[in-house]
Amino acid sequence: MRDAEKTIGNLIDKQGVAFISSIDKDGFPNSKAMLPPRKREGIRVFYFTTNTSSMRVSQYRENHNACIYFCDKRFFRGVMLKGIMEVLEDSASKEMIWQDGDTMYYSKGVTDPDYCVLKFTARAGRFYSNFNSKNFDIE
Repeated sequence: MRDAEKTIGNLIDKQGVAFISSIDKDGFPNSKAMLPPRKREGIRVFYFTTNTSSMRVSQYRENHNACIYFCDKRFFRGVMLKGIMEVLEDSASKEMIWQDGDTMYYSKGVTDPDYCVLKFTARAGRFYSNFNSKNFDIE
């Protein structure tokens, strides 16, 4: 898994878009494009910025089950990670991934009540490359 983790990590780091999915109140998946994660720990933990008032945040508060997907369209390969999404609103988490220029999205700065962090923790995944897919667990 070590080489696969490096390959998948490199794929993720080169993408300008991440796709995240949540589950709505009727049990259907909802997906959207997001800016790439601000921070990642291997291929297990990912941190994203978003608006606290967003529909996605309300869905994750109701159901933590989530999925994230990264696609390298140049080589037609991708990775789907399944796990749980947490909504973090503590100062340490918000400051950890805050970047210059974020006031464009959160006008009140790092303490803006409409700014929060999504922390995704992967449990398993599926990697597609060269016309083959492979499932894997994440420890």
